[in-house]
Amino acid sequence: MQRPNILLISTDQQRFDMVGAYGNTAVSTPNLDRLAEQGVLFENCYVQNPVCAPSRASLMTGRHVSAHGLHANGVDLAAHEELFSKRLADAGYDCGLVGKLHLGACFGGRAEPRLDDGFRVFRWAHDPYPGSPTNAYHQWLQGRHPDLYSDTLQQPRLFDSMPTHAHYSHWIGEETIDFLRSSRDRDKPFFFVANFFDPHHGFGAPEEYIRRYDDVDLPPVVTRDGELDSKPPIQTEASQRSYGGHAPGYTSYSPEALQEVRKAYYAMVSLVDDEVGRVLDALADEGLADNTVVVFTSDHGEMLGDHQLMLKGPFMYECAVRVPLIVRWPGIASPGARRSELVQWVDLAPTFLQAAGLPVPPAIQGASLEGLIRGGDPDWRDWAMCQYRDSGHPYDPPVHVTMLRHDRWKLVVHHGRPATARAYTGELYDLQADPDELTNLWDDEAYRSTRGALQEKLIDVLVATEDRSNPRLAHW
Repeated sequence: MQRPNILLISTDQQRFDMVGAYGNTAVSTPNLDRLAEQGVLFENCYVQNPVCAPSRASLMTGRHVSAHGLHANGVDLAAHEELFSKRLADAGYDCGLVGKLHLGACFGGRAEPRLDDGFRVFRWAHDPYPGSPTNAYHQWLQGRHPDLYSDTLQQPRLFDSMPTHAHYSHWIGEETIDFLRSSRDRDKPFFFVANFFDPHHGFGAPEEYIRRYDDVDLPPVVTRDGELDSKPPIQTEASQRSYGGHAPGYTSYSPEALQEVRKAYYAMVSLVDDEVGRVLDALADEGLADNTVVVFTSDHGEMLGDHQLMLKGPFMYECAVRVPLIVRWPGIASPGARRSELVQWVDLAPTFLQAAGLPVPPAIQGASLEGLIRGGDPDWRDWAMCQYRDSGHPYDPPVHVTMLRHDRWKLVVHHGRPATARAYTGELYDLQADPDELTNLWDDEAYRSTRGALQEKLIDVLVATEDRSNPRLAHW
């Protein structure tokens, strides 16, 4: 049996509801909607952390944050952690990547340390901004558009509104198409990762994409007066100053400024969608579509003013930790199917290994989605977990948060002593009655038993996700 190619397309900071197929009629994503019509859309996919690097480490290792150890941005993934891409390469796949990877610290121009990842083609660019001299996007931009490159080095913010033909997202599309048409090894199946940076802040897009939303009524922010009064204090703190004080908070934005940010976010999503369309067309033109698993997803979400918060951080709202996941798998996926099960980013690694006909190593903690994609798997797990360990810009005292999604409920524990000097508190939401997560039931006596049962469930989940992959050799 011919092994399928695998194309993984991932964005950075894209909420689950920023795809038309997820029900947002304001956003224009015809190509992603087409992909959903041809494959399976997962309605409840959760990442393992609401910021980039820990979440991406969970994707590439198939392991939870507490197991792989990359607990925060700026932390390097340990060299002994195995990436599933390496297993694919060892099994004969031609592996490539373009764009962001973020499995290690790369602040202040530091080149991200590279692990034994299996990528023969490695066109790394953490982001579009000035930084590492190994940034492949800058090398491309300097060669193709030297005047624009020179201008942006003087004014880095121009990278956000770069003309489409020179934009970072367009470059991702170009490099992916080049791999499909020219640089792949045609004697091997391929695994390729197209890692877009958008719709990450700083909230800019080519003018033509901004103009697309001039006359579109965007959904209002999800909040109500006094909402944060019943939420953990860190949210009021972050509402005033994001990123531990390193970025403006929600309260810093005028209504007009917030509207412009939201318009730019939508514009970035549409730019990515157009590039995805070009990639899908190239896949078809090359005769590869019928034997390629295409996956679209994102590493985490964006608050975008909802709940009076911006960006990301110690927040476990749906818009922060729930992401799009669309899988087109010809011959396996029923076109247009939708699955409501709770799936997680740790499930992607075993899915890819199984698609390639490879065994899933015991260190991987996720489960293959193939059964769900085929329309079955009634014994699928009934929970999802997300772990924040002061993972973004550090706070003083540190902020440690753990989320459990189970059935209709979401439990969010804001840990106290001995984990941190902060007070122990939390959040509890009935997502069936309150899908917008506006009413915190944590201190509501009527839900005390529900909260207690979920806390007990969380303890069991934490035990289940401990790393016990080191083989036992004997009874003693």
